[in-house]
Amino acid sequence: MNNKVAISVNNNQNNNVPQFSNAYNQNDINVAYGGAPQTNNQPTANTIKQAQKSKVANPKTDTKLKRFKYKVKQPDGKIVESYFAAENKVDVESFLVNKGYQLVSIEEDKLSSIGLISPITTRKMSSKDLNFFLMQLSTYIKSGIPLMDSMEILSRQAKSNNIKMLYRRIVFELSRGVTFSDCLEKQGKVFPKMLVNMLKTSEMTGDLTGVLDDMAAYYKRQDSNRKQIINAMTYPSVLLIFAAAVLTFVITYVVPQFTSMYESTGSKLPQITLTIIGVSNFVTKNWLYILLVIMAIAGIITLSYKSSKKVKYAIQYLTMHIPVVKDIIKYNQLVTFTSTFATLIKHDVFITDSMDILSKITENEIYKDIIDNAITNLSKGNGVSIAFKGHWAFPETAYEMLVTGEKTGKLGEMMEHVSTFYQEEQTNIVTRLKSLIEPIMIVLLAVLVGIILLAVVVPMFDIYKTII
Repeated sequence: MNNKVAISVNNNQNNNVPQFSNAYNQNDINVAYGGAPQTNNQPTANTIKQAQKSKVANPKTDTKLKRFKYKVKQPDGKIVESYFAAENKVDVESFLVNKGYQLVSIEEDKLSSIGLISPITTRKMSSKDLNFFLMQLSTYIKSGIPLMDSMEILSRQAKSNNIKMLYRRIVFELSRGVTFSDCLEKQGKVFPKMLVNMLKTSEMTGDLTGVLDDMAAYYKRQDSNRKQIINAMTYPSVLLIFAAAVLTFVITYVVPQFTSMYESTGSKLPQITLTIIGVSNFVTKNWLYILLVIMAIAGIITLSYKSSKKVKYAIQYLTMHIPVVKDIIKYNQLVTFTSTFATLIKHDVFITDSMDILSKITENEIYKDIIDNAITNLSKGNGVSIAFKGHWAFPETAYEMLVTGEKTGKLGEMMEHVSTFYQEEQTNIVTRLKSLIEPIMIVLLAVLVGIILLAVVVPMFDIYKTII
């Protein structure tokens, strides 16, 4: 295994890291620790050890934030109203005064005080938004703009008020001397744990822009994978909804029209027609109960999926065994796992810490079980590959490359190859699936509608013969 630097990411939350509120770079860290500036971008193991030994106190507080509404006068005389999340009114006043604003008024938001509005955004940032955020931030820092000023620029550019408040909150924390990773961690579930941990690592090595670029590329790949899955499922979903709408209209409106006509003639109806009429009568009379049952079942499944690991495992197990669809889901999970693993290894994170991070961020219970087994094997001194051997959710090709990476010390590189290979495989499967789904769904819809029309038309011929 090629772990050039041993950094325990999990312990960073308890072991405080050096604080740099502005731009992060290698020379700043070396000078801060009493060393000489370095010209290259690769930190030495000795530098990192010094950084770990020179940690300063940075206690975290869990004080509840409040949302304040403020009105200020800008230097150009323009009056601006907005919101800011802080622990108290004094913090808001201090932040605004330091920004050069003339205070007009500050008051706590009434909706926030009674709990109707959260003081900070709690929505998890999407992969697309993370990619854009990290890419912009890296560009500004590379241009020589300090970190805090870069975040200030991003806050002014943000179109959403929630995002604007989020960035301003980060700027405020940076101005207080809090490290960038802790600033993001304080925002709750908005930023992924993996990003926070990778930034903690960058604060040890001084390579912030490198980590930002790598994480931006990582979340871009994640967004691409998500879009592929959505594109693959959108077309069949639309066809199914359309088919259900057509069948519902025919059964609840068209069939009853013919039913009254058949009853008036008193002719004998074929079994297929009687069956369709029975279904139509049942749906027409009990449509509200049917709708409520469907909603109840969907709600129970959704709640059970979110609250019970066993139910979640069972549903994921079933979906990963559906013909054709199983390969898309399996490859998507594999690409996510290997690309994340490769990113962690690339930044010299311990194998054990990498597995722990992967276990926390994955939402697939099958892979979570495999990763937990890998952690157990590592604690016993065994290799990580043993847990993946022969598992149905981890292809043999990927396993062999994992073993090769362990033996050659190029685990990160091998995982990147696996991710690239199965990304292409997933793309090919989605393309083939799109070409197959259209004719299959059209034939299925034609058969269902044809059966109903046949049931309606056949009795008409019998009536016509009777009249003749």
